[in-house]
Amino acid sequence: VPSHHQAPRNQMPKNRSQESPMVSLQTYSKDGTMVVPLRPSVKDYAWGIRGLDSRVARYALESGIIDEVDPDSPYAELWIGTHAKGPATLRDGSTLEEAVGGQLPFLFKVLSAGKALSIQAHPDKTGAERLHDKDPTNYGDANHKPEMAIALTPFEAMCGFRRIEEIAILIKKHREFAACISETAKLAVFLAHDEDSGRSALKAMFSSFMTCPKEESLKNLKALLKRLQSEQGGHHPHQEPPWERKCSRAILRLSQQFPGDPGAMSPFFLNYLLIAPGESFYMDANEPHAYVAGEIIECMACSDNVVRAGLTPKFKDVENLVNMLTYSMGGPSIDAGSSPTFGDDRIMRYTPPTKEFEVMVMTCNPGEDLNMPKLAVPAVFIVIEGSGSTDNTQGQRLVMRPGRSYYIPPNCPPLTLSVSGTKRGPLRIAVAHQNQHIHCPTVSPAGSPQTYAGEFNLGASPRNPKTPRSIAGNSCPEPPSLSG
Repeated sequence: VPSHHQAPRNQMPKNRSQESPMVSLQTYSKDGTMVVPLRPSVKDYAWGIRGLDSRVARYALESGIIDEVDPDSPYAELWIGTHAKGPATLRDGSTLEEAVGGQLPFLFKVLSAGKALSIQAHPDKTGAERLHDKDPTNYGDANHKPEMAIALTPFEAMCGFRRIEEIAILIKKHREFAACISETAKLAVFLAHDEDSGRSALKAMFSSFMTCPKEESLKNLKALLKRLQSEQGGHHPHQEPPWERKCSRAILRLSQQFPGDPGAMSPFFLNYLLIAPGESFYMDANEPHAYVAGEIIECMACSDNVVRAGLTPKFKDVENLVNMLTYSMGGPSIDAGSSPTFGDDRIMRYTPPTKEFEVMVMTCNPGEDLNMPKLAVPAVFIVIEGSGSTDNTQGQRLVMRPGRSYYIPPNCPPLTLSVSGTKRGPLRIAVAHQNQHIHCPTVSPAGSPQTYAGEFNLGASPRNPKTPRSIAGNSCPEPPSLSG
């Protein structure tokens, strides 16, 4: 989902009152027959991209939820949903939850990551309820949080554990990493011979590393960084393969962002992936991950539950994280969606294997019209890039600009997107709603047969991140209730 036509950076609109109106010829109605503009919630987490370099900042400015962008402040997330920690509102101040008549089952976000997020995982439903009952201060949600990301820019992420064979090689090569793991755990890694013994060894290794005494881990981290810096300068004793150089550079980068945090060594045991614009991946419950840099749209179950263990100043819960993980290996599949959807190859569908949500990305090129499908469930959408206008049977004409977001009531007369032939680029929007194609998922969680087999190519790899899977034709029939 590339964005080649971004707003000029480090410039502020001089007079917002002179901007194009968001609607003409027709007022908004909340009777369920019209699309309604939204005011999302913005989050300024420390890892966000600063100033107008952040897509979140530009979108927040366009949607009217901030009056100006502070060039020194991070703008991390834009929330579009009904979650209590950041509910979207309508222009009259009422909430999206009131308009929907209840909670949406999903939360839709835009993320702008300037540095790494924490090493984390999200509990399943049972685990979320247990953590919430035991520690409601740190776990305020009782819901699970499966999530799917779609890259807007090249996006770096650590997702899922490496294959046990890869970790064994890295332990042998990097004595500083090995020194942070017990002899028993290292032996288990070297002797692992099947999936069960691999999972057991992986848990022993991860637990040992995460519980290594702080003084020991810091001593070895300093020694590792000194050696890697020397090797990056061309003084390494032998030529490293590209994936190892990538791993080393990632460790140096993380250590600069989080000085003294042993979590900087996590690329030794987590897959370090580069996701291309338009590609997606899905993180199921109890799978470790840490987003590193770039911008994405993200959809998840309506929850904010996170169990953290590193690369963060926030509350860390190593014990629960170690015990909750599945220890599947290989990372998630990386997919480019499914098209055509609703009979139009300009509509790309991203469907996870969970009931709460799916996302469609629609692209209307200059000189074209695109009919949005009629949906039987509540939906929200945001303009990702480009500009254009809309119309429908109600005469609702909206001006589409990047960052503007809207609520689509169930069975609302569908909009027709239009882009003038004089425009230089397409209009692109992302629509989120409850999953209507769960029988035809486009992405797979870690540990499934379609997942990434590792950077060493130690076995058959159905999806290597260096060679994206081609977009599959959509043989999944549309539900009759969704036909437009």
